[in-house]
Amino acid sequence: MEPQTVSREEWLKARKALLAKEKAHTRAGDALAAERRLLPRVRIEKDYRFVDGEGSHRLEALFEGRKQLIVYHHMLKPADPAPCSGCSMFVDNLGDPAHLNARDTSLALVSRAPVEEIEAFRKRMGWTLPWYSVMSSTFNADHGVEGGFGLNVFLREGGSIYHTYHTSGRGVETLGTSWTLLDLTPYGRQETWEASPEGTPQSAPYRWWRLHDEYA
Repeated sequence: MEPQTVSREEWLKARKALLAKEKAHTRAGDALAAERRLLPRVRIEKDYRFVDGEGSHRLEALFEGRKQLIVYHHMLKPADPAPCSGCSMFVDNLGDPAHLNARDTSLALVSRAPVEEIEAFRKRMGWTLPWYSVMSSTFNADHGVEGGFGLNVFLREGGSIYHTYHTSGRGVETLGTSWTLLDLTPYGRQETWEASPEGTPQSAPYRWWRLHDEYA
């Protein structure tokens, strides 16, 4: 079946019909995000170690002082002859983290490759996001990522760290903007139109948006 060529009036009628379905899809996505913010959470008990060029760090360090953390598990492995093009395409599309940082959210990459190989590949790709080696850790396997890729979200609250969300496959494929990434976090976009748990920090929509070099 192929699209028809029609008059402008017929096209507008068809477009409006599709728009109604698109709006319903958006509202369903908002409801799903609200449900996601109510997911139960798991307290992190293990003392995981994350290694970069400056040494070994605990999970808390990846938050960089913020309350929320999004971790993308890049498939780069030791002596990788062909780094994953899908993982790399995803990271290419992440953009400047300043917009996430403005919502008390940090973003980091982890991989099973050693630090030296991570740094060499990061330089080749021109990436600046924090990227840690977990080759000597069970962090990946403990959070649903064994041999593949995935994304996990964590919350730092009351002196503890909690695992709040996990996705992989096409669940990652749909992400890549500050808005869709924030939709995965316990606080969401932190805008007043969202249905969120009581006590969630919120402000008026649009008002917090800045050019990425203006947040400071």
